[in-house]
Amino acid sequence: MTLPLVVGVDGSDASLLAVDWAVDEAARRDVPLRLMYASLWERYEGALPSTGRKRPSEQVLAEHIVASAAERAARHDAQVKVSTDIVSAEAADALLRAGNNAFALVTGARGRGELQGLLLGSVSLAVAARAHCPVIVVRGDNAGLAGTHERILLGAGDPAIGGEAVRFAFHEAAARSCTLDAVRAWRCPAHEGADHPALADEPMHQHEEQASAQLDELLREAMAEHPDVRVRRTTAEGPARRILVNRSAAADLVIIGARRRQGHFGLQLGRVSHTLLHHAHCPVAVVPQLV
Repeated sequence: MTLPLVVGVDGSDASLLAVDWAVDEAARRDVPLRLMYASLWERYEGALPSTGRKRPSEQVLAEHIVASAAERAARHDAQVKVSTDIVSAEAADALLRAGNNAFALVTGARGRGELQGLLLGSVSLAVAARAHCPVIVVRGDNAGLAGTHERILLGAGDPAIGGEAVRFAFHEAAARSCTLDAVRAWRCPAHEGADHPALADEPMHQHEEQASAQLDELLREAMAEHPDVRVRRTTAEGPARRILVNRSAAADLVIIGARRRQGHFGLQLGRVSHTLLHHAHCPVAVVPQLV
């Protein structure tokens, strides 16, 4: 059975952008699309006038939201198989449960009722920080959302937690027939010497060579499995957060790995992922690695 791509919808502009992006992704990956609306009904009490005892206004609202999203998806690409689901539960919890049987989860950057000053909605942040499947938060400028750069950006982090992210990135680049830009950041001893005096005595080229070796190690197996994927390897000196945010302006999707500890139920999101989710110029995929 092919696992679906699950999209959280709530009627907001951000979720409608997520639907558009997810339809294209489902078509590329040849997977079905599942549109999910989840909420505790009492939150929207009185949002619409009641139409009868058997169909309270909250249910009417939910049905309208998923029907509109399904119609939008069909207009975008009628070939993608679409199903809808309405769940009476906290949105983040419902999406996390759905992620146990999903190819990936897709959310908008903000939802209904989120404060306009927020860079990232609470539901999207919670899902990205806790899910055990890939999570794509659809955000960014028009070029990044439209996928016109023909480039996927991979933040190549610690090899111990980056294997799943690398595999996801290569599959994504293959599906799009585009270039994979794999970037490994490293720090200059002069920038870290104050906190780590021993580093200041090591030649700069040693740090760059170490970063290059780690990048080779991380990519080696996937490159052998996907010889047709064009890979651009880059090592760059500086903070990974800044480097990846800047490079995301020329990418259609930025992919980063995330550690998921067995039995740990809190938020598990590193500083790099957190920064990208708030500031990237294109959609962000957080791919978990169980450790």
